[in-house]
Amino acid sequence: MARGGGEWAIHKVVRGKWACSYKKTTLIVCCINIVVALYVLRSLYASLYIYSDRDSRLIEYTPDQIRKMEESVRIRKSAEPVELIRLVKQFKKELSAEPSLGFELPESLKLKLTNEIIAELKSLPLKANVSEQRDFAERWCNEKLEQAKQLIREKGTLNSTTLLEEAVILVKALESDRTQLLEDIGLWIPSEIVNNEHDDKPEGEPDDLDEVLPGRPLPPECHAELHTDYDGAAVRWGLNYHKESAADCCQACLVQAKRAKPNEKKCNVWVYCPAEDGCHSPDIYEHRLGECWLKFAETPKLNFKNKYPESYRRSHPSAPIIVPWASGIVGAA
Repeated sequence: MARGGGEWAIHKVVRGKWACSYKKTTLIVCCINIVVALYVLRSLYASLYIYSDRDSRLIEYTPDQIRKMEESVRIRKSAEPVELIRLVKQFKKELSAEPSLGFELPESLKLKLTNEIIAELKSLPLKANVSEQRDFAERWCNEKLEQAKQLIREKGTLNSTTLLEEAVILVKALESDRTQLLEDIGLWIPSEIVNNEHDDKPEGEPDDLDEVLPGRPLPPECHAELHTDYDGAAVRWGLNYHKESAADCCQACLVQAKRAKPNEKKCNVWVYCPAEDGCHSPDIYEHRLGECWLKFAETPKLNFKNKYPESYRRSHPSAPIIVPWASGIVGAA
């Protein structure tokens, strides 16, 4: 019994020592944390004071310094190209005013319309004038508009939502701007162009056409005309038919006319792109250096010559001033 009482007394003494040691340790740790926190706060305050004092020194300018800064600002403003900036803004505004449908035709619909109108153009006579071409385009637009409206009326029976969406877009395009729609699918009907040519070159002056067009000299039978684009039905598609020079393009036209079968059209018009940056044309294609178009026309007509008309350039801001193509009529149809 005495043994048990002794063990209990020893356990109590040890437990008391441990409890006392834990409280002292906690108190010491808290004191250290408080000291560290006070030190950190003091450091932050000191750095903030130093930074504020440094800033106050930086913004203290002398009257002479202020006068020089004001003079510098005045000189900089007076040197601004105000007129140039105004012209650039005006030019950007004119470019942004390019006519458009207000929405983009889907590529699938654009390709479908292009293929359809190419097939329809085959029924147009070769000697059709501009008025007849415009009548054709108007009839085609009216037919497409009626077909699109009919599809919308029958939307309950359609199995494809794509056809319905294309019909809605086509109705909007045809009712808003038919001319822009036709240009978007690659059809542009030029207006009648009257070119008054002035031959004021001194008599005996050598022709400098061969100096401008790269490659070998052009033979006389090519009847080459610089800055000229003739119309006609394509005998050879120029997008994938390139030649090294205008003389080679003319020679290809002569060869095709000689070898053509009795029921085939014979080339009598050649059109060549001699510009390194490519040649402009009012269609959806990108025309590159070396393109050679072989054409047939019973009565060759000019698309453009020398300069593009101002009315055309207003509706086609990307068109250059000078016609880049070179053309020639090699013989009668």
